[in-house]
Amino acid sequence: MKQIVVATKNAGKAVEFKDFFKTFGIEAVSLLDIEGPVDDIEETGHTFEENAAIKAEAIANLLGQTVIADDSGLEIDALDGRPGIYSARYAGESSTDAENVEKALKELDQIPAEERGARFVCVLAVATPGKETVYRTGFCEGHINREPKGENGFGYDPIFVPSGYAKTMAELSKAEKNAISHRKHAFDQLKDWIMSVQAEL
Repeated sequence: MKQIVVATKNAGKAVEFKDFFKTFGIEAVSLLDIEGPVDDIEETGHTFEENAAIKAEAIANLLGQTVIADDSGLEIDALDGRPGIYSARYAGESSTDAENVEKALKELDQIPAEERGARFVCVLAVATPGKETVYRTGFCEGHINREPKGENGFGYDPIFVPSGYAKTMAELSKAEKNAISHRKHAFDQLKDWIMSVQAEL
């Protein structure tokens, strides 16, 4: 395999995937790089795995080549795993990051520090026409701060404090965040699959 399609139109996310695959001599192209429009795939699954697979498999069948997709979000223990797969739209379909953060903090208002455990989850799905979809999962454990802090990052980064740190994810540098992120851990889990397909060349 010399090329893999990344099922995203997010330029920042695409760069992360491109940098990762480049180290293995594989060119990663995003949906932004592909000629002709690829319609947005509706995520109708009930788990991160289902949503990632829906995107990867639909685009793999459309393009006839290997596609990788990810689905990720925040799970908060005291909220029974919410916001989970609804992380990006927790406060409503067109909600902003700030509105989603505000809703989560409001729901945690009476929860003591020791019960505010949470984790970011990233599931990667790799789909190749005619083959079984491959899944890899990465986690970043931590807890939810009482108020937003930091200007870096996005989403729930300003209220998520990774385990072993006294700062929120949004207070860390990009390099620090990328070294411990859920996507980085999912990438690490994917290396064995890459080695196996390279051996087939």
